[in-house]
Amino acid sequence: MAADPFRIRDHVADFDAIVGDIRARSLATRRTVPMEANIAYGAGPGETLDIFLPDSAGSDMPIHMFIHGGYWRMFSKEDYSCVAETITGAGAVAAIVDYSLMPTARMDVLVDQVLKAKAFLLAHADRFGATSKRFSVSGHSAGAHLATFLFHRSPASSGVGAAFLLGGLYDLEPLQRSFLRDEIALSDEEVRRFTPMRHEHDPATRVDIMTGERETGPFKIQANAFRDILAAQGLDVRASQVADGNHMSTVRDLAVLGTPVAAALHALIANDAGEEPSDHSSSDRRLA
Repeated sequence: MAADPFRIRDHVADFDAIVGDIRARSLATRRTVPMEANIAYGAGPGETLDIFLPDSAGSDMPIHMFIHGGYWRMFSKEDYSCVAETITGAGAVAAIVDYSLMPTARMDVLVDQVLKAKAFLLAHADRFGATSKRFSVSGHSAGAHLATFLFHRSPASSGVGAAFLLGGLYDLEPLQRSFLRDEIALSDEEVRRFTPMRHEHDPATRVDIMTGERETGPFKIQANAFRDILAAQGLDVRASQVADGNHMSTVRDLAVLGTPVAAALHALIANDAGEEPSDHSSSDRRLA
């Protein structure tokens, strides 16, 4: 029987070691980077975020929101505090967001929560020394999926200058035939409403889609397809691949200075802030 391409543990031999490393890095980040924890962005349980500040905090700083992955059913903001190292290193305020988990909550709740978190940050950016005029987002895996709902096309601007999507899921239908069928049981209605490929997006948002070279086929196929859809909708979008990266090593490297993934996120934030972006070594070609 063929391995399920969506069961990440079956394709990443050191899955547990990488998760342990990410959590250890996150603990160190919470101890060393100036932060304000558990800020409520909504009234519901778990609707909180953590704010991390650059060493040279000032006024009118960029603000960047990160959404963690875990197939919408595991992990928390505390597990991914380490991503704030790269964000604050780029001179931005980092907002690491929590959301409810499936199957207890359904997809509409999760999407509504990240939209509330975005609205909170845009409304209160000055509280953290930031400006809503320089707002960007990122997410990994399920978090990349949720991040796409923050820059939908509407009569008003989405307010998202740039988005960094790492190892994302942009078509939910195949997941109904994966191991997740028994874990989150996506309904046909959820697939219809919450597949990013079926939506229109803000042409003013610049998008960077990245996957690991060693990701399984569906992640690469979906990244290519979503890139083409966004380009057809008029967005400035690039897709790139991390040499020898897998689904978990890439998100770990998001917090590791000097890696192509961290450099790409740093460049996206710096460019959105109007600075000269740093070069990075990940490929600027279509994903294979």
